[in-house]
Amino acid sequence: MDNEARKASTPAGAEADHPRGEHPPAPSRLLEGWWVAFRNAFITIVVLGTALVTYLFYLSRDLPSIRQLQDFSPAVATKIISRDGKVIAELFTQKRVLIPFSQMPLDVRQALIAVEDSRFYDHWGVSMRDFARAVVVNLASLSYAEGFSSITQQLARNLYDTIGFKKTITRKLKEMLTAIQIERTYTKNEVMEMYLNSIYFGHGTYGIQAAAKEFFSIEARDLNLEQSAMLISVLPSPARFSPKVHPDRAFRRRNLVLAAMVDRGYLEEYEYEGLRYKPIDVKRLESSAGFAPYFTEHVRRQMELEDERLGINLYRDGLEIHTTLDSRMQAIATKVFMEEILNNQRVLNDALLQDDSLIYSVIDTLLFPLDSVKAMIEGDIPIDDRLKDRLLVQGAFVLLENDTGHILAMIGGRADYPDYWNRATQAQRQPGSVFKPILYMTAIDQGYPVSTQLLNQSLSSTDDAQLDTSFYDPRNDDGSSSGLVTMRLALRHSINIVSARMIQELVTPRQVVAMAKRFQLTTPMRAVRAISLGTSEVVPLEITAAYASIANGGVWVQPIAVSEIVDRRGKVLREFIPERKEIIRADKAYLLLDLMRGVVDRGTGARTRWMYQFNRPAAGKTGTTDNWSDAWFVGFTPQLAAGVWIGIDDPQVSLGEDRFGNVVALPIWARVMREIHQTFDLPVRNWQLPEDIVQLDICSVTKDRPTKFCPREKEIFIRGTEPPDRCQIHTGFDNKSYDPDTDIFLN
Repeated sequence: MDNEARKASTPAGAEADHPRGEHPPAPSRLLEGWWVAFRNAFITIVVLGTALVTYLFYLSRDLPSIRQLQDFSPAVATKIISRDGKVIAELFTQKRVLIPFSQMPLDVRQALIAVEDSRFYDHWGVSMRDFARAVVVNLASLSYAEGFSSITQQLARNLYDTIGFKKTITRKLKEMLTAIQIERTYTKNEVMEMYLNSIYFGHGTYGIQAAAKEFFSIEARDLNLEQSAMLISVLPSPARFSPKVHPDRAFRRRNLVLAAMVDRGYLEEYEYEGLRYKPIDVKRLESSAGFAPYFTEHVRRQMELEDERLGINLYRDGLEIHTTLDSRMQAIATKVFMEEILNNQRVLNDALLQDDSLIYSVIDTLLFPLDSVKAMIEGDIPIDDRLKDRLLVQGAFVLLENDTGHILAMIGGRADYPDYWNRATQAQRQPGSVFKPILYMTAIDQGYPVSTQLLNQSLSSTDDAQLDTSFYDPRNDDGSSSGLVTMRLALRHSINIVSARMIQELVTPRQVVAMAKRFQLTTPMRAVRAISLGTSEVVPLEITAAYASIANGGVWVQPIAVSEIVDRRGKVLREFIPERKEIIRADKAYLLLDLMRGVVDRGTGARTRWMYQFNRPAAGKTGTTDNWSDAWFVGFTPQLAAGVWIGIDDPQVSLGEDRFGNVVALPIWARVMREIHQTFDLPVRNWQLPEDIVQLDICSVTKDRPTKFCPREKEIFIRGTEPPDRCQIHTGFDNKSYDPDTDIFLN
């Protein structure tokens, strides 16, 4: 067919539709094209979907498992609790206290939803509306200008560190996946509870309960509307919006939260107007070392030893460490201790400022100019850290419950210069005459009655023992001497020469060292004659526990600081029962106790009675070392034992001339014991006379059985050790007509 014929056969209008004269595609070819397009799109979707699923599977490898999600167990602060129920310290890597949803105020929850996730109760972990808005904004700005983290996403990010915190697509996908899984595992209220228990509020605090305590000193359930808004306002940047550090910023942020609550219908406009001008009112930052810092550090060190044995983590398991400390007694002791320490510091300062030679004797004035040192002493400039051990009066105090060994109060140093050196448990200082009861107990244990007399006359000798070849010339503090003196009188007035003669005539240094070990003194003891004057060091806690064993009738009770450990679910993990052992027979312990009562009633410790008016049954001993470097008083009542040490950390520095134990340390002991016994209304008790103890009249001169003519005094003896002889001096006018053995005149 030619072209003309082809044109004639073409239907009308065909040329208009197909100007080039092509034929329209057949229906089968059109369907085939659509099929190819659909197939290609499907393959693309499958490939992309497979890639996405593969990528999501890859991301999910280090996401938390279902079991991890079900086991919500964030790090929780361990509480150290006094025996009267006060939280005295917390140990934590994250300071957190968990509380249930029911204790979280509605204002807190509404403030959180208003500013962090307005659709919290409507989405399933991820708000797609917020997601879409964030995508549009970020694409338009070609930057990460807006986020879309729901409360659940934030919870996922905070609880599981495998998700990460960098602003990347990968992190967001992990966060979203975990959030969806969390919402499948928990209810909305449970998610809210976990969030408010785990979120960081600044200043080391995690969770709403810890934050309420930190910022307002109240329980979370007691937060009001303004306080709730204040806490929620810091969440975007706790450091930047801290009300303690940046109150102006915090003020503006709080008002933004309140305004958001108005927008969401949680708050009326008039309520907002009533709060928007209210100033920020939070607890200020404190620089103190906390309550009973030396005791809590002592507990912390002990509890670290329990970590591995009990399979616990002291800093994250939310334990309750129930201690023996009584916070009320600790407060009394701390107040008195610091008052007396400052008094003694003033005495030392005055002595140093009045005599430059004293400063030269303790400080290298080439390194520290004299004027600078004086300025430190006067308080014009801070004391150089290198001089604190020579310029500061320090001390230690321990209060024990005799029958339980409970440490009721502990002070390891000054509160105004806190450090990590607990002098109550770590310092080893010469005890001076505080050691004499150990010496006297040695003699009593060897069978010597307390009426034994020794000559109070100067002696000097060279100790030929291998451990001591130095010249030994003991003197009494007041330089006095006299004739024969009983053990009772010698201890009452702390007569050094008699103590020295006891080592020469009654007991050996090795026996005294053995007795010290029986009293559980663990420091090295030198078996030399000078041990009679307390030249071997002791630890304040140990010597106080030794004295408590005398009050207990010879039973030593191990001092303990912790009574039990309880986990966060209330299960008792361990109870601490103190070790008890009889170290001295009760009758022998009573003899020593009775001697020590004389110290307090009429001896070197009598200021306790006439100056400080502490009139309870009590016994104790003063102690002072050479050059007045250490001042002690350790004593006890039937219920409590307390030990006080005062000195300078550098033992070569003196507290000052005539700063004896009864002047420096005794006031702390007497004031604390008087106030505690009065405040707690402890019952008035006395020690019971053991069955083996007998009380007899003896001649006050010879200490033998008296005749009718003897001046008499009463003394106590262990049955069977009574004086065997009758006095040979007071026999009447005619010694020949008197038989002292029968107390009968022959004519």
